[in-house]
Amino acid sequence: MASRNFFESLWSPVGPQPGRALPSVRKAGLSQSEQQDALQEVALDSSLNYICKFLTLCALAQPGAYTDQNLLDLIELLCRAGLDTRLRLLPKTDLQQLLLQLLENIREWPEKLRQLCCALSRASDHHHNLLALVQLFLDVTPRSRQLRGQLSLLVMARLLNQQERLPLWQEKAQLSSLCQLLSLMRPSSLRWYLGPETMLPGQEQQPKASAQLDHKVCYLCHSLLTLAGVVVSCQDITPDQWGKLQLLCMQLDRHINTRIRESPQAMHWTTLKDLAAQTHTRWQELLAQCQPQAQYFRLWEGV
Repeated sequence: MASRNFFESLWSPVGPQPGRALPSVRKAGLSQSEQQDALQEVALDSSLNYICKFLTLCALAQPGAYTDQNLLDLIELLCRAGLDTRLRLLPKTDLQQLLLQLLENIREWPEKLRQLCCALSRASDHHHNLLALVQLFLDVTPRSRQLRGQLSLLVMARLLNQQERLPLWQEKAQLSSLCQLLSLMRPSSLRWYLGPETMLPGQEQQPKASAQLDHKVCYLCHSLLTLAGVVVSCQDITPDQWGKLQLLCMQLDRHINTRIRESPQAMHWTTLKDLAAQTHTRWQELLAQCQPQAQYFRLWEGV
C-alpha cells in the first residue's frame, strides 16, 4: 500500500525489499565493500531460512518434545530477532510458517496467550517495531488470529498508557476497549503526549522541533490506526457487537477524519487520511454483512 511505503521510507532502514532479488554483486560500479556487504546479506538470508525450516521440521516431527515455556521463549526470541535492522526487510515466509507451527504446539493455549502477548508487547519501545511484530503473525489460523487481535489491542493500550485502565482481557470487550482508545488517538492529543520528548530547547529551534513533532504525531497515529484495523479484522462481528462497531465508525470520523487538515506541503497527513478512509470503508462493509439486533432499529426509530 502506498501509505505504508510512505512511512517506511521515512523510518525503515535501507535494505532489500521483500520479494525482490538482490542485485548482482558483480555488477559494475559496486565497490569491493558493497559487493562484500551484498554477499553477506545473501548468506544471512539463506542461513536464517535454513534455520527456520529446520526448526519447523522439529516442531512438526516432535510437537510434544518442548514445554509451553520453551515454545514461548523461542517465539519471543524469533520475534525479537525479526526486528533486527538488518533482518527487518528480508523475506519472512519461513519465519512466519515457523511461528504458526509453534503457536499450534502450545498445549495450554488460553492460559499462555496472555503471557505471550505481554512478553511480545515489551519487545520494543517504538510503535514501528511493535506493528512489524504483529504483522509477523499471519491471519490464517484461529490461534494466530486471536494473538494478532489481542496483541494489537495490548500494544495500543501500552502506547497510550491505558494498559491498566481497560478490560483488555475480558471476553468480547475488545471493541469496547478500542472505542476508548480511539478517543485518545486525536492528533492534538498525541501531539501533547509526544511534545515533551520532541521539543528542542531554544526559541530559534522551535520551527524545526514543531515540524519534527508533526511527523512523529502523524506516524504514531498511522501505526495506531493500523493496529485498530487489525483488532477489528480479528473479531467475529456478531449481531450483539453491531452497535459497538457502529460506534467505532463514528469515533473514527469524530476523532481522526475530521481532525486531519491536508495540504500540499504535508503529504504525511494526506497519507493518514487515506488510511482512515480505507479503515472506515472496511468497517462499514463489516456492518453491512452483519444483521443488527432489533434493539438498534428501535433506537434509531426513536431518534
